[in-house]
This record gives sequence, structure tokens and C-alpha cells, in this order.
Amino acid sequence: MTGSVDIQAGVAREVAVLGATGSIGTSALDVIARHPGRLHATVLAAGRNVEALLALCRTHRPRHAVVAEASAFPALRDGLRDAGLPTQAHCGDAALEALVGGDACDTVVAAIVGAAGLPSTLAAARAGKRLLLANKESLVLAGELLTAAAREGGAQVVPIDSEHNAIFQCLPDAHARAGLRRIFLTASGGPFRGRSRAQLAGVTPAQAVAHPKWSMGPKISVDSATLMNKGLEVIEAHHLFGLGGDRIGVLVHPQSLVHSLVEFVDGSTLAQLGLPDMRTALAVGLGWPQRIESGVAGLDLLAHGTLEFEPPDMDAFPCLRLAFEALAAGGTAPAMLNAANEVAVSSFLQGRIGFLSIPALVEDTLAALPAAAADSLQVLLAADARARRHAERAITQGVPSMAKLR
Repeated sequence: MTGSVDIQAGVAREVAVLGATGSIGTSALDVIARHPGRLHATVLAAGRNVEALLALCRTHRPRHAVVAEASAFPALRDGLRDAGLPTQAHCGDAALEALVGGDACDTVVAAIVGAAGLPSTLAAARAGKRLLLANKESLVLAGELLTAAAREGGAQVVPIDSEHNAIFQCLPDAHARAGLRRIFLTASGGPFRGRSRAQLAGVTPAQAVAHPKWSMGPKISVDSATLMNKGLEVIEAHHLFGLGGDRIGVLVHPQSLVHSLVEFVDGSTLAQLGLPDMRTALAVGLGWPQRIESGVAGLDLLAHGTLEFEPPDMDAFPCLRLAFEALAAGGTAPAMLNAANEVAVSSFLQGRIGFLSIPALVEDTLAALPAAAADSLQVLLAADARARRHAERAITQGVPSMAKLR
């Protein structure tokens, strides 16, 4: 396969794990450690958590370790030296982009959160690496640019979001996609499934981050509670699989065992099922087209019983509708949706605005800032910054009323 190394051919896959100290990074390293001789973590990158990065370096002994912030570099350098490790210390975006674009790795787990992960993700795509994409913002902010870079560089993109990874498994090649009619992403429904818009008015940050199925960071937990996370995944699916919004559906599935479904023109539907554990998707990405052990148990359907499905309530959770509208508008609209949502969620977690103000703020920003053609990264970053400024100003002046939402 393009940009891949066969891990059964006697040559270990050399993996860069970006965002190594986060939940996806540590899950990736857990899978890698299960396959010594076949998988080797050669590059580990983190933000500023030097102690956690040093602990990972002692365990996995990479050739390179990178911190994002220059102020953390001396502690990393000295810590590696004191531990007697040959690992080379680096800092900053330029160093990371050079490593992922060079011969330090053939596979990149892109799990740096937010827009900060975009430059290194693009560098890996341009260099033709196998790219295990766990950075949502790379596709939402710059999907057209990233897919073009991967196509031109010969990179193989394997999505690590469980929903997109499920579709990847059901549609492994162009032949499988020939008769595709549409796809369905599943959503757990978050902690507030079944509540009306009125019942969501008093939601607190503590309630919003208490996800019933997944242990995640506060931002993504709030996105799951508003269904914005699913909206962002709809935009990702558009770029990953080349489908318009009219061919992408969402089903609420509270058991979180069916991760996605694909429907074909002959009436067949395929689905991928499994326990909610990111190591499954990571093992698919690291081993594909082979299947390798992930550490995740098989699914006992008898133990889990009934599987339920229901349509999403876009009146109570309008962020999903807003994401579909941003996808339809195209250009810079998805980038502005993402930026306004980040500002809104951060403000909600700080107690500056209420839960229902999140979609109100996003819709106000999209209405105030018309979409433009997204023909360069500079244009997209400018749109991102413009949306953030508008959202912050709206919060200062008084968030638009939820009643204005359609």
C-alpha cells in the first residue's frame, strides 16, 4: 500500500508518536510495546510535560524526543542525559516537522490537540508517511489542504477516531467503495441524551465533562455533550471519504459498540463493532493490512444485550446542525465553526457563559463572518483568528440569546 511498510517483512515499523503524553499517545505506545521487533517508537513529542515525556523515554527508548516549548528544553536535555539515554532532545515546531518529514520514522501518530498539530501533520503527509490521524482540527481546519498534501506526497491516511476507523475498515479500497450509497456515524448521545433544550439551560461544566462511556479531556467531553464532536466528525468524514453532507448520516447509539455503518446500493449494510477502546483503531493503523494484537478483548454481544439506535435531536443539540451547514457552505466556514466553538467551550468551562450559549455563539459567528475560498493555509489561519476575535467580542458584549437559534 502507498506509504506503508509491511510489518511482517522483517523490518520494524518506525513510529513517531506526536502528543505522546496524552490519552491517544499512551494508548498508541501500549500497542507498540506489545510488538517488540515489529514496531518501535523512534520519536516521542509532547507539549511541556517533561517529566511524563522522560518517563516514556525511559520505557520506550526512542531515538528522538521533542518538546513544544523552548523553556522546557533544558529539563528534557538534562533529564535524558541523567538517565543515561542516547535519545536526542529537540524543541519547537521546526524540529518536529523535520523529524516527521525525514528518515526518523515511516509512520506518524498525529495526536497533538488543536491547530498546533496541523504543521507536523502536513509535514508527514507531504513526506508520504503512513499517517494515523487523531488530530481532528487538521481536517476540520484544513481538510482540502491536508488531503491534497497526502495525495501528492503518496501518504496513507488511517483515521484513528473510532467512527472513521470503522468506515476505513468497511471501505478498505476503491473497489469496496464502488457501490457505496452513504455512511452513518454513531454517537453515544453524551451525558444529556433525551433532554430537551429547556432542560439543558442549567447544565454545569462538571456535568458536561462527565461522559457516560469515555474518559476524555474537558474540551472534547463538552463537544460530545453538545454533539459538536459529532458535527466535526461529519466534516472529517467528508474529507476522508469524499462524500457530501447529504451522504453522511448520524445515529445516536448509547451502547457505543457499533462505531459506524456503511450502506451500499444493493441494500447491504456493513458495520464495525467493538468495545470502546482506542487501542483497536490504533492497532488497525499500525498493522494494516495485517491484524495485530491491541490488548482489547473481543466483544461479547450476549453480555451486552440490546443495541439501540435513534435520530439525533438537533433542536436540543443544534451544534450538529451548525456543522452540517458549515460543511455545505465550504471554504473557511468549517475553520470558523471550529474556532468559535473552541472559544465558546473554553468560556463555558471557565464559567463565563452558559451551556446553551455555546451553539448560540457559534451560530452568531458563522452568520457574521461569511465563508470565503480556502485556498491557502494563511487564509484558513486568518479566518480562524477572525472567528476567535468575533466570538470573544460577543462574549464581552453579551452572548446572543439561544432563542435566536433556528
